[in-house]
Amino acid sequence: MLPHSVIIWIAIAVVLGIIEAFTVALVSIWPAIGAVFASVAAFFGINTIGQLMVFSVVSLILLIATRPFVKKFLSTKIEHTNADRIVGQTATVTEDINNIENCGKVKVSGEIWTARSIDNTKIETGALVHIERIEGVKVIVSSLKQED
Repeated sequence: MLPHSVIIWIAIAVVLGIIEAFTVALVSIWPAIGAVFASVAAFFGINTIGQLMVFSVVSLILLIATRPFVKKFLSTKIEHTNADRIVGQTATVTEDINNIENCGKVKVSGEIWTARSIDNTKIETGALVHIERIEGVKVIVSSLKQED
């Protein structure tokens, strides 16, 4: 019959493996492998402190050695859309921008966008604004100072 500590380490490895399967974040795979190594240590009669050390060292070495390599291949890439091209452009306010009343629209490149002021100032219809960034489906704008 297997020692209890072997069964415990195998159970820990299985639980961590299940967590990894659901998260796919490469967080618990290394401790799961470390738990397998700790179960081998327990099988050969190494005491609890030794098992914990095997678990910790194997998990840490695997994390340091493989995570950067694996993460490079699994990294998600940011998909840029055509909407990014309007950032930095000048737009015309088509509906008064008022962050408090949650209203405001601008027209840029022939398209109408919901707009919010970057500094919570009210901007009237017809004013020219600078598009600072896009947040979801809204553009964040700043007033252009008109010269006399």
